[in-house]
Amino acid sequence: MATASANINIMIKAARRAARGLLRDFGEVEQLQVSSKGPGDFVSRADLKAEQVLKEDLLEARPNYGWLGEESGAEVKGADPTRRWIVDPLDGTTNFLHGLPHWAVSIALEHKGEIVAGVVYDPAKDEMFVAEKGAGAWLNDRRIRVSGRREMLEMIFATGVPFGGNPELPRTLRGIAALTPRTAGIRRWGAAALDLAYVAAGRLDGYWERGLNPWDVAAGLLLVREAGGFAGGIGEDEHIFDDRSLVAANANVYESLRSILRDA
Repeated sequence: MATASANINIMIKAARRAARGLLRDFGEVEQLQVSSKGPGDFVSRADLKAEQVLKEDLLEARPNYGWLGEESGAEVKGADPTRRWIVDPLDGTTNFLHGLPHWAVSIALEHKGEIVAGVVYDPAKDEMFVAEKGAGAWLNDRRIRVSGRREMLEMIFATGVPFGGNPELPRTLRGIAALTPRTAGIRRWGAAALDLAYVAAGRLDGYWERGLNPWDVAAGLLLVREAGGFAGGIGEDEHIFDDRSLVAANANVYESLRSILRDA
């Protein structure tokens, strides 16, 4: 960003410091996959270490803010009840575990129930997506915008596909079946924060997913909105954190996409 605020600078610095440790751990994943010990515990430790770094940096800089992180789970109330950090230290854990270089650090700042700043950092590609309410969305030092495509047949969408016996799987598959014939393709990248960042950058035309948590999407939804796109719940409840679903797209297709998914 041309003139980043103090909070954005704090978030960027924290994301980069956490990423250094994650990149070191990522370099060892290949060896861990062939060990008898198995990589699961290692990845959990990588998650926890990254969250600890983020918590130290963010709460040292803003000790009065609250905290909601994926690994620590329970919310920590701050002395300032109107502000909290919402953090996913490693979005795309399964990709990380399999040596796929598509995962991110996601940090959002919420004020009075609204996301006002967000950072999504992809360390493997050194791509820093940044947004602040009213200041636009940026990739490194370049302003980004959602795509301008108008015809759904020309568009590419992304989603998350639940694993195992997740109760959201049937609805997700119905949504894919309903959308696929109308589009240029559907992708499953495995990292919600980056899916949203890619919508903001115009790389994807839209994204949807169900069964989400606040830390999965908090930073990304601000990126989309500040890049000129729309983001809301799939159902009638527009409050994403309550609905636990999200659809994001450019203005040309947002309502059509929501309608198709709601009826699927």
